[in-house]
Amino acid sequence: MEHSYDEPVYLISVVAKVLSIHPQTLRQYEKEGLVEPSRTDGKMRLYSQKDIDRIKMILRLTRDLGVNLAGVDVILKLKTKIDEFENTIEELRLELDRRDNPSKSRAVVKHRSNFDLIFLEKMK
Repeated sequence: MEHSYDEPVYLISVVAKVLSIHPQTLRQYEKEGLVEPSRTDGKMRLYSQKDIDRIKMILRLTRDLGVNLAGVDVILKLKTKIDEFENTIEELRLELDRRDNPSKSRAVVKHRSNFDLIFLEKMK
């Protein structure tokens, strides 16, 4: 059974074992605001693959690069901002491409009636 990248399915004990860290380390990361696992109705922590990848980055920063948790927090916030900027840049690039190359778009009639609906589709 496959789960989505963001779907919280892993218990704290499983994540701790897979990453070879103590569950208390994960609790500390949560306390510091570095990770936000989901909670079941019974308040059990559940981690997604996205959370696990974030924890791996935290471990790399702390273990391999010697960054303290305050520094990790700053780095993770900056990375989030960079990711947001990259997404915005990509959206703007697509919009510019669409405006600069109107010939790549064509009108397609999707429904015939007295009020035809016309959609633009990008040609390949």
